[in-house]
Amino acid sequence: MMTKAAISLSTGLEDAEKVTVAFLVAVGAAESGRETLIFLTKEAVRLAINGYARATACAGCPPLAELMDRYRSAGGRYIACGICVKSKGVDPDSLVDNAEVAGTVQLWEWIGDGATTFSY
Repeated sequence: MMTKAAISLSTGLEDAEKVTVAFLVAVGAAESGRETLIFLTKEAVRLAINGYARATACAGCPPLAELMDRYRSAGGRYIACGICVKSKGVDPDSLVDNAEVAGTVQLWEWIGDGATTFSY
């Protein structure tokens, strides 16, 4: 049985390189068959808005939209922190279809008996 992968991301497009690294890790996990979840907090909740993530972090880096498409295609999911969504004025209905507004309780329920974790 493969271990789940949980990636915590608190940075948005203000640090596109950090976001790209987080997505490269998430895509690698999801495409290798692991159940993968990205927990979005702070500015990162905006990344789950349909059409928002249109950036390329650096020359030679894959576009963020491409990484997000690969992540979704591999079954990757998001939890967008409910407190953060509300405080940033994000409309929950504007989020991508593989995102849900939830909190830390739901994150821990998803982790269950364990997951490999990364934090960015």
